[in-house]
Amino acid sequence: MKNLRMKLARVEKDLSQEQLAQIVGVSRQTIGLIELGKYNPSLSLCVAICKALSKTLNDLFWEE
Repeated sequence: MKNLRMKLARVEKDLSQEQLAQIVGVSRQTIGLIELGKYNPSLSLCVAICKALSKTLNDLFWEE
């Protein structure tokens, strides 16, 4: 399942995939795969992404 909420939060912060990747310490490809729903990030990576985007885990990763 695509993570459109994460992509939207990233765009709202005016960050590219590359910029977000640098902030959280992963490759741009990893961010792209998470947004496409083709990579299941670790909890620590989820938390780092949430902090970088000023969102909660529920905001970005909880499936409704």
